Amino acid sequence: MSQSPFLDLRHIRKDFGSFTALQDISLAIHKGEFVCFLGPSGCGKTTLLRIIAGLEVQTSGKLMQADRDISLLPPASRDYGIVFQSYALFPNLSVSDNVAYGLVNRRSPRTQIKLRVTELLKLVGLPGTDAKFPGQLSGGQQQRIALARALATSPGLLLLDEPLSALDALERIRLRHEIRALQQELGVTTVMVTHDQEEALSIADRIVVMNHGVIEQVGSPMNIYREPASPFVADFVGKVNIVPARVTGGTLRFGNMTLPCEGVDRDVRVYLRPEDVLARPIAAGDPHVFEATIEKIEFLGSYCHVHVTSPALGGNKLMVYLSLNFLSEQSLHNGSALTLKLLPERIKVF
Repeated sequence: MSQSPFLDLRHIRKDFGSFTALQDISLAIHKGEFVCFLGPSGCGKTTLLRIIAGLEVQTSGKLMQADRDISLLPPASRDYGIVFQSYALFPNLSVSDNVAYGLVNRRSPRTQIKLRVTELLKLVGLPGTDAKFPGQLSGGQQQRIALARALATSPGLLLLDEPLSALDALERIRLRHEIRALQQELGVTTVMVTHDQEEALSIADRIVVMNHGVIEQVGSPMNIYREPASPFVADFVGKVNIVPARVTGGTLRFGNMTLPCEGVDRDVRVYLRPEDVLARPIAAGDPHVFEATIEKIEFLGSYCHVHVTSPALGGNKLMVYLSLNFLSEQSLHNGSALTLKLLPERIKVF
C-alpha cells in the first residue's frame, strides 16, 4: 500500500440544523482497499458516504482523493462510481444503455462504448443481456448491471450504499462474494456501507464501526471481532455473552469464578463470545471449569446455539456454540447437565 492515502477524510462534521450527524470523522483509506462502514441505522454511515460522493456537503472538514482536494467539488468532478441500495437503473433504457450511460455523457466513441459494455457484462456474469430492460431481470441481476454501470468509466473509487440489502439471503451471500472477487481482480478502492456485520466481516479488508456519528473502532475483521475497543463494538459485532461482575483487590469475580484483573475496585461487565466457552473433555481441577444446565437449544443446521444457566456464574445465563454431532453423541437435550470451560484469555472486561 502507498504511504499517501488514496482517500483522506480530515475532521469531517455534518450538522442538520441542531442535529449533528457526523462529529470529527478522520479516516485514511489506501489504494486498493475494501473498507466497510458498519453500524446501526442512523449512525451516520450513509451520510459519510454521500459526503465522499459530493451528494451532501460537510459542515466542516476536508476531503482529499489521490492528493487532490475534493472537499467542495460537485459529484461530476469527482472520480467515483456508485451503486445504490435501490439499483437506480433507468427502467426505459436497455441494459446496454444503462451500462453505457456514463460513457455516453463523456462522449466516448461509439465503438469503444460497445466494446466496454460487452466487456463489463461479461465481467459481472451477464453476457448477452444487452437488449433486455431492467424490469426483465431479477433483483440480483439488476444489481450486477448497476455495478457494471458504476465501473464503466474505470473510476478510482467505488462507493456501495447497502447494495445487497434488497436481495434475498442466498442471493446476498452469492453477490457479496462476487463483488469482493471483482474488486480484487480490478484493484479498485472500494467503500461499502452496510448494517450487516456478517457481510462486513466476510469481505472487508478493514471495518469502520460507527455509532451516533462517531467512529468507535477501525480495524481488520479479526481485530474488530477479537479485540473490540468498546462495549458497543463487542455487542454489535458478532454474538456475545454479557455477565455483570466486580473487580475487588485485583480480582475479577462473577458468580464463583475468579480471575486476576488489574484496576480499581468497581462494578464491570464481562464480555465473552459463545465460541470461547468450551464443552469437551476437561482436566480435573481446572479453576475455569463449571457445571451448567441446558435451558434451550436453537437448531441452526450443523451447529446449535445452546443456552445454559449455572450457579457457578451466579445464575447468569450464557449462550455457547455446540456442534450437532456433539449434542447427538452426548444425548444432550433441554435439562441436561453439561461441563463447560471458560477461556479466561478471551474475556473482555468493560
